[in-house]
Amino acid sequence: MVKRDAFTLIELLVVIAIIALLMAILVPSLGRVREQAKASVCQSNLHQWSLVFSMYGSDYEGRFCSGCSSYNTNDKRHWATAMRDYYYHDRQITLCPSATKPYDEGGAVPHGAYRGPDDVLLSYGLNGWVYNARNPDEAFARPIENFWRELNVKGAGNIPLFLDCLHAEGRPFEHDEPPEFEGEMIGFSMTSNMKRFCLNRHHAAVNCLFLDASISKVGLKRLWRLKWHQNFNINGVWTKAGGVAAEDWPEWMRGLKD
Repeated sequence: MVKRDAFTLIELLVVIAIIALLMAILVPSLGRVREQAKASVCQSNLHQWSLVFSMYGSDYEGRFCSGCSSYNTNDKRHWATAMRDYYYHDRQITLCPSATKPYDEGGAVPHGAYRGPDDVLLSYGLNGWVYNARNPDEAFARPIENFWRELNVKGAGNIPLFLDCLHAEGRPFEHDEPPEFEGEMIGFSMTSNMKRFCLNRHHAAVNCLFLDASISKVGLKRLWRLKWHQNFNINGVWTKAGGVAAEDWPEWMRGLKD
């Protein structure tokens, strides 16, 4: 009787086919697990930021810095400089792990980062309506009465404070339009500021730190339901209550949850 010492070609092909099938099943699952892990780290970062904002608020009697009509994050009235000493030595919290490459080095929306004070990379941005703006120069030609000014206000659980963002900050209105296509880069235009936060960074959602220190994943269409400023209409034109229809959304957003 002849004893076989090796696989036949058919047996080898069968083994290869099984391995390929298993890889096809496992690789997407591993990718999802990896993205979920990044989203968890992102929320952990925002928890650390909640402590940063809390310490700042304690030192300044609950008032926030004034903000400025400038794109210069080195301005002492800008949050990134005003709060520099509170986060500067903990660089691990400045970047969402899904957005670490600078835009000026090829980082693509929504996975890019911008440069803050002293070239610190950041991929989170402030709801600019929380500033304690008192004059037109600080308000960036925005209505003064819209600003929250304080970090302790009624309804804080629906007021965004700090979240995944394209730039250092944004001051949205309820009529701001969504990005025309996924990955639209709007530069430093002050129009349609909601585009700065409407990023497909975490499976059609962004992570958000709210003014009451709670943290949650926010679906992109829900951004128009958050109370960004004191007079923001949460039933505006981009909500179901405001009459928005599925076909009104850009094509890349039509299939997202309302």
